[in-house]
Amino acid sequence: MSVPTPVTAVDALPPPPPPPAPVASSSSSSSWPFGSLYNRFAAWRKSLDLPNPGTVENLSKEAKQTSLNNYAFDGARADLSKSLSMNPMFQVTHSFHLGSQTSPPTYHFGAMFANDRLFMHGNVDNDGNMSARFNQGWSANSVSKVQAQLSTTPGQSFVQLEHDYQGSDYSLNAKAVNPSPADLSGIYMGSYLQSLTKNLALGVETIYQQQAPGLSDVGAAYLAKYTSTDRNWIATAQVQGPGILQASYWQKLSEKVDVAAELQVMAAPGRRDALATLAARYELRMASFRAQLDSTGKVSAYLEQRFAPTFAFLVSGEIDHFKNAAKVGVGVMIESSSLTPEEMGMVPPPGVPAVPMPQP
Repeated sequence: MSVPTPVTAVDALPPPPPPPAPVASSSSSSSWPFGSLYNRFAAWRKSLDLPNPGTVENLSKEAKQTSLNNYAFDGARADLSKSLSMNPMFQVTHSFHLGSQTSPPTYHFGAMFANDRLFMHGNVDNDGNMSARFNQGWSANSVSKVQAQLSTTPGQSFVQLEHDYQGSDYSLNAKAVNPSPADLSGIYMGSYLQSLTKNLALGVETIYQQQAPGLSDVGAAYLAKYTSTDRNWIATAQVQGPGILQASYWQKLSEKVDVAAELQVMAAPGRRDALATLAARYELRMASFRAQLDSTGKVSAYLEQRFAPTFAFLVSGEIDHFKNAAKVGVGVMIESSSLTPEEMGMVPPPGVPAVPMPQP
């Protein structure tokens, strides 16, 4: 007969509780005296749900797209492009321009490559002038850009380095033109645009220029942009230097019609000048018509008529009533492709920039 083992006092005690879990350190907020204040400010700023105001470079983008300044031409022009790939996008372009009253006959050859993070474009003309653009997207909000030009004309060659950052309710841009690490000569620009409300954005742009050691100049420009709640009209203003003002107004009247007005005023000592421009754009299913009138007496019109998705006919005209002069231009745009119809119908992936055909 077995004798039961006696239970000691130690065996009767319950097991010790597990050690407490380590508490996360709050050194990030306690080590900085203003940490909690910053967190409250960031939370309040996020609760406002302010939109991104866009970049300073595209401050008056809608008004510029309506006007004829980037479309008007004279003489005869032909743009022939061929798409070799859709994803990634790869396209080559041949551009001819002759018979102009203001420029000699020219020929341009261009090549374009783009995917969701990278964009490259190169161009060379019959005189040997070359230009190139390179954009690298590091994220959806951060893009680095390089632009360069080699010209046979003295003083026309340049290189430009740029970086864009888009925040939730602000945009930052830094730019350097012909920077020299040796003596820090060049042109340096920085801009900041901040949304204060869902409609109003204010910003500033600074320019530092150093042509030679000891010879420098500093300037600043102040920006304002107001967008309606339904985004049917946008007003912008830019004040720079002593007495220089640029203002624009754009309004969308319907799905097919929009109008724009631009004003440039210079009231610097010894020079007073002003230019006002009114423009309208009418978009049809297979055509686009633009008309423009400015305070110098110029009346301009531009028509792009597409007879097929790969063929367009262009007509541009301008009458200068004060100088009693006129300009007329005609052109064609022809697009060909070695892709199959299924490949041509592919939609570019998100993030691929919608790049227009290079203009001569």
